[in-house]
Amino acid sequence: MKKIGMLGGMSWESTATYYKLLNEEIKNRLGGLHSAKIILSSVDFEEIEKFQHSSLWDETAVILSQEAKAIQEAKADFLIICTNTMHKVVPQIEKNISIPILHIADATGKELVKKNIKKVALLGTKFTMTEAFYKDRIQDNFGIEVIIPNEKEQNIIHDVIYKELCLGICNKKSRDEYIKIIKRLEKEQECEGVILGCTEISMLIKQGYVDIPIFDTTKLHVLNAVDYALKK
Repeated sequence: MKKIGMLGGMSWESTATYYKLLNEEIKNRLGGLHSAKIILSSVDFEEIEKFQHSSLWDETAVILSQEAKAIQEAKADFLIICTNTMHKVVPQIEKNISIPILHIADATGKELVKKNIKKVALLGTKFTMTEAFYKDRIQDNFGIEVIIPNEKEQNIIHDVIYKELCLGICNKKSRDEYIKIIKRLEKEQECEGVILGCTEISMLIKQGYVDIPIFDTTKLHVLNAVDYALKK
């Protein structure tokens, strides 16, 4: 079994979900008392969040690259970054380490192809929804059209993530707003599925809350990591 490097803390709530799901999936596959081999580095999200909203992405890249190097030095065989948004700086991190990074958008794109999805809605932070690093990777590498909410909806989604979900708060009113947005995208944009493109959104939205299939990036990333960890 390969050793999984986890770069987390963005937020710690979603990182805790990653840790739980990784160990559960290893146990499901191997049985007995098996658990995942993990090296975890968890950053202070307050610092990262301030840089994000000040567009100081190079500064976030420096912090995460330092932590990624520490994970590599601790003998992890590969790395997963336990957040969607910070995949924006994957190219900078890759320059500082030699172990592979399993990209969350690739794990998601593979599942979309498997399910024959041609057009998908993307929910996440405003950074993830509006910038090229995520949606273009799915569109260019997997040939899937990615639709994002309108600006008003983006603001609702973004604010709920940072003001509620990252603080561990799941509000029914916010859930209803998300469901309303997803249903509009399904009806008006003919989206065939929806990507929960922020690791915390899975705390709020589950399969069955809407008619179209949801693609939980946290779970898909975990399954990809376990596949890689157990690959001979």
